[in-house]
Amino acid sequence: MPNHTVTAPAPVTAPSPALSKQRDAFFDNAKYAAIVLVAVGHAWEPLRDGSRTVSALYMLVYAFHMPAFIVISGYFSRSFDGRPQQLRRLVTGLVVPYVVFETAYTLFTRWTDQEPDRPISLLDPLYLTWFLASLFLWRLSAPLWRRVRMPLPLALVVAMLATLSPSIGNDLDLQRTLQFLPYFVLGLLLRPEHFRMVRRRAVRIAAVPVFVAAFVVAYWAVPRMAGAWFYHRDSAEELGAPQWYGAVMTPVLFACSLVLVACFLAWVPGRRMWCTALGVGTLYGYLLHGFVAQSANYFGWYDPAWMQQPLGPVVVAVAAAVVVTVLCTSPVRRALRFVVEPEMRWLFRRDATQEARDRAAGPG
Repeated sequence: MPNHTVTAPAPVTAPSPALSKQRDAFFDNAKYAAIVLVAVGHAWEPLRDGSRTVSALYMLVYAFHMPAFIVISGYFSRSFDGRPQQLRRLVTGLVVPYVVFETAYTLFTRWTDQEPDRPISLLDPLYLTWFLASLFLWRLSAPLWRRVRMPLPLALVVAMLATLSPSIGNDLDLQRTLQFLPYFVLGLLLRPEHFRMVRRRAVRIAAVPVFVAAFVVAYWAVPRMAGAWFYHRDSAEELGAPQWYGAVMTPVLFACSLVLVACFLAWVPGRRMWCTALGVGTLYGYLLHGFVAQSANYFGWYDPAWMQQPLGPVVVAVAAAVVVTVLCTSPVRRALRFVVEPEMRWLFRRDATQEARDRAAGPG
């Protein structure tokens, strides 16, 4: 079963009506657009062998949708300093979903991949769950990155060194955690004005030829370059390249991905739209759409000959967008909140500060 790079936005709890007014529609729109690209990328994967165009589109999407998610996740981790409530959210919003869906995907893929003996391993993330493990580690490290000098160059050095060592192993997908680290650290350093800069009209106009050129480069690169470089899960040696090659590719890919991320964000609307509310539920779409993708392969939905024709990838992309949209809706969130965003009040002691506030507020 492929274990390709996918991602999800930082988990967020469903806001109250009062808090909803304070949400920035731009970021919810960006998260929704990115999760649609995640689903479309998975849907295109089985069609790559029959089409160089689909392979180029797939490579282009994977060059920026994961970095975009991680940059946004880093941006919303700027205030993380290890307070009790934040640590509680780490457990309920990342650890618990990781355990639940790591187990669920293992059991499910025993059937779809016909591997009945596949072990349940919480140390070796399966399929989509790696991002939850990585985000847990990134967020724990956030206070450190805000205090060191030159955090972004330092994070790039860490990522470059990671590509040199094939012995890092699969525990908690540490290779990907380290290689994607610079994007998270960049998000920690960004400010609202940086996002306003990429949303200027001039950037939106420039984004069009940039994406066209990026597609042309991807089309050229399909038979010449391993797309797995954009997954950031392997060392250079494991990708069949000289060991030093990874140290060179890391900053090059970082620069290219950031240009595409900026172009992607430039196209994201800043106003409230029909899809804005769905940005709250992208974690649900991310964790659940993988079951549909696995089922599609198992039940032979890609077998008809017309799927290899130009119409096939279009139909598949539309179907994937519809499915992931449904999975982000409020009925799905309400039904599955107990496993994706559980409160688990029984597990935690009340924060002394909060108790003092409650006493000061008095009854009622």
